[in-house]
Amino acid sequence: MKYQRLSNINTKRDAWVEINLDAIEKNILELKSYVKKGTKILAVVKADAYGHGSVMLTPTLIASGVDYLGVASIDEGMELRNNKLNCPILVLGAAPVWAFDYAAQNNISLSLFLNNHIDAAELTYKKTGLKTKAHIKLDTGMNRIGVEKEDAVEFIERVQKCEAIELQGIFTHFACAEDEEKTKEQLNIWNEILSKVNTQGLLLHCFNTAATIAQYEAENYNMVRLGLSLHGLIPDLPPRTKKIPDLIPAMSLKGRIINIHTAKKGTGISYSHTYIPDKDITVATIPIGYADGVDRRLSNKISAILNGKKIKQIGNITMDQMMFDITGIKADEGDIITLIGEDGDESISINEWAELLGTINYELICRLKARLSRVYTR
Repeated sequence: MKYQRLSNINTKRDAWVEINLDAIEKNILELKSYVKKGTKILAVVKADAYGHGSVMLTPTLIASGVDYLGVASIDEGMELRNNKLNCPILVLGAAPVWAFDYAAQNNISLSLFLNNHIDAAELTYKKTGLKTKAHIKLDTGMNRIGVEKEDAVEFIERVQKCEAIELQGIFTHFACAEDEEKTKEQLNIWNEILSKVNTQGLLLHCFNTAATIAQYEAENYNMVRLGLSLHGLIPDLPPRTKKIPDLIPAMSLKGRIINIHTAKKGTGISYSHTYIPDKDITVATIPIGYADGVDRRLSNKISAILNGKKIKQIGNITMDQMMFDITGIKADEGDIITLIGEDGDESISINEWAELLGTINYELICRLKARLSRVYTR
């Protein structure tokens, strides 16, 4: 048994997510080359920065030139405020009207798109004397939340006249940034609405990561919203994309071997014996399972890296553990197995898991946070 681990990573569990802050910095620098001069950057840090840890990442994001942070809820914004992070924060989703006081008192900007949002801001102003800082959300084709095209001009003008609201911006969200025609349809609606209102001094943002990389032609924006790309991953892009940014995945998933043993030929591995070796093999176990966010449907389908060599995961992934065939590889308890990331010349991307599961990389990186410690490196 190795009491002295072959790593400077020491957690109270032999499993962790590793975040490379250097990669975050380099990704922002690379993405800035896709953003026109003078355009601000909003970093989307909802879902705990897509599982990367919003509180820990924020100082690096701000130091690297990010101007704004986007969260999904007031609670996510308050987590940043409670950790003394005072940068501008926008709640991109819907905030309950009873929480407008709380947002105003903590300098958190809200998305407005309903008349009762204006009423709530007026009530907050009467009660606290504080204006609600806000961005108006327009629905130009996402059909999720936002002011519809027919009501947009009237709503914007009502907000602009409201003494209780400090209007900071107007924004919309592309439903299919990978589809040029559909995106142009949304841009046309966006431009039509903005041409009818006074936007002087406002932040205008409609570009997400895919639209930014694809460099759609648009005039009515002065801020972009970047999320997945900050972490070194790229969403689906339209055919018009001329250049793919050189990004570095920031997240790795690692676990130490907690047991090594020999499984005899014909003996089943794990629950339901879904893997039965046709020869004697060496089996290594690590303490990572589906309760940590690794989908059970990946059982017997994925590989990992041990001492620079690819190894196959075998047997059903259990709640807290999984097994690997390490036959022929010299290894000891305490050695590190990399499920996502690099080791030597080998690498494994979360995109490989997404393809196997028929889903998107966004979903999978957000899952890896239930019980896993995060370790930040440079």
